[in-house]
Amino acid sequence: MGQTLTGLLTSVRAIAGRPGTPAQGRPGGGPDQALLAALRICGDHLSALAAAGPLTDARRTRLIASIGTLTTACSTPGADAFDALLRTGQQALDSGGEAEARLALALADEATALRARSKGAWRLRGNALDALGRGEEAITAYERHLALQQNTAASRDVERRIATLRAAGDRIDEALTLFRETAGGRTDASGAGTGASGAAARLSRHLPAAEARAAFTDLVRLRTAEHGAGDPAVRRLAALYAEHRRLSDRDPVADPLLGGAEPIGVTGLRRLVAGRTVCLVADTPRTAEQEQRSGSPLAALIEGYDLVVRCDEARHTAPAARTDLHACTLRGGTPWKGPRWDRRAGTRLVFGDPLPHWRLALRSRLVPGAQDRVGDATLRRPLHDPALLGEEAGAGPASTAYTVLRLLDFLGTPARVDLIGFEGPAALSPREREWVGTRTANTDDTAVRIALR
Repeated sequence: MGQTLTGLLTSVRAIAGRPGTPAQGRPGGGPDQALLAALRICGDHLSALAAAGPLTDARRTRLIASIGTLTTACSTPGADAFDALLRTGQQALDSGGEAEARLALALADEATALRARSKGAWRLRGNALDALGRGEEAITAYERHLALQQNTAASRDVERRIATLRAAGDRIDEALTLFRETAGGRTDASGAGTGASGAAARLSRHLPAAEARAAFTDLVRLRTAEHGAGDPAVRRLAALYAEHRRLSDRDPVADPLLGGAEPIGVTGLRRLVAGRTVCLVADTPRTAEQEQRSGSPLAALIEGYDLVVRCDEARHTAPAARTDLHACTLRGGTPWKGPRWDRRAGTRLVFGDPLPHWRLALRSRLVPGAQDRVGDATLRRPLHDPALLGEEAGAGPASTAYTVLRLLDFLGTPARVDLIGFEGPAALSPREREWVGTRTANTDDTAVRIALR
């Protein structure tokens, strides 16, 4: 790949010139200057990739191949280089990184300069701005796309995304109005203050998503410290913050690759488990053997619960064993790869971060028809999401069973939650066993029964 990358970079430079130098027109009429500018941008990206060392990411390899196709189109008379430009921009977005999103935006800018009435170019620009967290600018680009799009059905996902971005911005506006009303109109206009007034002055719907999230987090934290979590205005502010986070993280469009499964969020999961008895069953040889034995007390015990929860990949549990809720955690380096989730489950929760790689994992590993409901982005990191449990990430990785237990504890609606088969010392970490111990009502030979508070 190193030689291929170097050769492609040489070809790009030969056609488009080096950074900072004007491209020379080709005899007999060559590529448009905007196309040559796009090639130079691609050359800069290739140069950065070459300097970063060997390539191991398949998506970046596909991006390099797409740049190669664009390069060929720019040097071939009569070839449709514009479509190749749009495909390269989309491939950059599909690669998932921030640098690739910036590349996609730069290519979209050149595409709109080439064809100002191209709905595909404006859609690409909106998607790139959206990926970079620049929501208000993304809305403008999406609206240009809609103005050019004649197919109403094809516009619905863009319309939904615009509505989601606007709703997230509206939560910020409402939070700022609430702050001004409860602070008596006092704000630090400079934004340099260290108190809640300074955080409010820094917060704006026009900020990039990461900056808006940080300022909103500071505002909620500081107002809570000043007035306490029980203050009605603080409770409303926290609710607006939670809604903003969920709108910011949620995939707003129906995804056909979910195979018809219904997305379920925090509210839906709370309703699902309300008033029901739940058991988490460990995947151990002893538990699996007893569960499969006809007429065994353990099999009868498990069958008596309203919801049976199993975690991660089953190594010992029978394929046909009842699973009402399956939870798994994406671990290791991204992109996450592994076997597809083909075990039948009523609801499947997948825990992982960052968001783009979590989405890719769902799309590549969910099996259509294997689940009725899939946890949405609001449930992908319950331990560390400030809108849910909000723990510091420094506590170390948590087991999937512990994450599920903490989530059920947070929801607070199950009638009872029991652990079955987790009696071994390796089942949970010391920190997790300590948490379970503080909530254990009683134990027997098969189950640890937890009284949720």
